[in-house]
Amino acid sequence: MHDVERLSAVLEAARRILVFSGAGISTGSGIPDFRGPQGVWKTRQPVYFGEFMVSAKKRVEYWEYKVEAHDAFMSAKPNAAHGAVVRLEKAGRVKAVVTQNIDGLHQAAGSSAAKVIEIHGTNREIECTSCGAREEPARAVAVFRETQVCPTCAACGGFLKFATISFGQALNPETIERASQEAREADLVLALGSTLSVSPANQVPLVAARRGAPYIIVNRGETDHDDIATLKLDGDVVEILPAAVDALARER
Repeated sequence: MHDVERLSAVLEAARRILVFSGAGISTGSGIPDFRGPQGVWKTRQPVYFGEFMVSAKKRVEYWEYKVEAHDAFMSAKPNAAHGAVVRLEKAGRVKAVVTQNIDGLHQAAGSSAAKVIEIHGTNREIECTSCGAREEPARAVAVFRETQVCPTCAACGGFLKFATISFGQALNPETIERASQEAREADLVLALGSTLSVSPANQVPLVAARRGAPYIIVNRGETDHDDIATLKLDGDVVEILPAAVDALARER
């Protein structure tokens, strides 16, 4: 049986899908991944949260990279895989979308904001590291471009950074618990474009899998969960998922 047919057959029985997405779903929108052969971390070293907080030099390094990538993030458009997730939701099959991505493309495609859980935060907002106030990125990006100094919070003077989880920064425990609760109630896990190697995010799909829910992985290349997947499809999620959802729609 063809990969598309196999995936469509498994999806047909599901009514409470936990979609778990990683960088591989957004590379088709022009956003580079971080750990792949051409990933960002092949040419750059990440700035750890602790370094950001104590070193002006590291804050500048952080902002240089973020501003460099900002225009690409803000201009990126959802692709057919994001659209296929929306179609599954509109068909009443999606319980939640748990994403490692920070690009906001699931929501831009039309996924319900109430269903999307961004466990690594979002690149579409700026957050104060002191008071937690948030704002749109435009002002802070403009300040850094003009001054080459880390922008600060208008309310309290704290350092500003994008509202994403940096290396060495703890994930929001409430966000992880919410994602885990959705996994406990899911009847299928559909992991899309993730190597499933980043902890603790990669534990979320396992909450459902350990309950016996089918665990489907679509990813180009190996993942850390291949040996426990109910079905692993090795290929481009932007090609495979939309075709499977098309087939599912034809069968209804």
